[in-house]
Amino acid sequence: MLTHAVQATDGAARAGVLRTAHGEVETPVFMPVGTAGTVKAMTADAVRATGARMVLGNTYHLMLRPTAERVARLGGLHRMMDWHGPILTDSGGFQVMSLAKLRKMDEQGVVFRSHIDGSKHALSPERSIAIQHLLGADVTMCLDECTPFPATEAEAANSMRLSMRWAARCREAFVPRDGHGLFGIVQGGVYPDLRAESVAALRAIGFEGYAVGGLAVGEGQETMFRVLEATVPLLPADRPRYLMGVGTPADLVGAVRRGIDMFDCVMPTRSGRTAKAFTRHGALNLRNARHADDGAPLDPDCACPACARHSRAYLHHLFKAEEMLGPMLLTWHNIRYYQDLMRELREAILAGRFEAAAAAIESGWNAAKEPAA
Repeated sequence: MLTHAVQATDGAARAGVLRTAHGEVETPVFMPVGTAGTVKAMTADAVRATGARMVLGNTYHLMLRPTAERVARLGGLHRMMDWHGPILTDSGGFQVMSLAKLRKMDEQGVVFRSHIDGSKHALSPERSIAIQHLLGADVTMCLDECTPFPATEAEAANSMRLSMRWAARCREAFVPRDGHGLFGIVQGGVYPDLRAESVAALRAIGFEGYAVGGLAVGEGQETMFRVLEATVPLLPADRPRYLMGVGTPADLVGAVRRGIDMFDCVMPTRSGRTAKAFTRHGALNLRNARHADDGAPLDPDCACPACARHSRAYLHHLFKAEEMLGPMLLTWHNIRYYQDLMRELREAILAGRFEAAAAAIESGWNAAKEPAA
């Protein structure tokens, strides 16, 4: 099965190695999002060049187009998208709730109409696991209901308990293979007692890893961190911990500080397509006129092509001219920045200086004074 070895701790922060069927991944790790079998605006070689070793695909999008069965016939998701490292697949539950039309959910699962063409589909725990198996995922996620925010305690409890029943069915449906694993997802909204109940239910079932879901959905960073502080210590210390759909660089530092090992988020890629760049000196908006005559690099300490070969003025020009190279270069830069951030945090944990490194990183972000959006 998939394993995770913790190599060092510094406070609650952890550095480790995740071992999968498609290689080892050092943690903490940020996984670029390749929702539909591609990290937007990037080739697989470009993603590898950023330092990324693990990416995410999505059950909902791939089951609709090109279909999981077609992906399997073509040799699996790794081969189709030319990605030789590990792949984690999201179960599709979040997208069903947020994108699908005319959805109907009950104990069996969800029936919905595609946001693409209105065609009718059913997604049960068993079907989600089967799709992820066809895709060839190294890490398979349980189907769950992402509890909306805000939700009353009763609403959050009902939602969480349904997800726990689905988790047990996912465990039964999952086919164990060497180097592959199934992750359970902790739900419970912003209620610590419900989060604790969810952890207990998942631990009783037993999973190769544990994710914290239902956060970064509008509750705010302070509340998210408070939920993590109540939840993460309850998770098994010998299993990887994954915070789903998070987030900003500040979110990542704060979550690593609280014991999270794995992350994914569309933010670096989506921001790259809208002229927002994350740097060690804060976030910058390359559409801003102040960059029009700036011959300096975006970040002189970054080795990505956007920084090593081009000026801020050129990047500004690309976005003003609506040239596709602009989003490509900034996406590359942002993913590289996230990978560099994870590496810096990992090295600090191994050296026993996490808090000093985190403080220096956070101080650097305050240097940017311009609007970032």
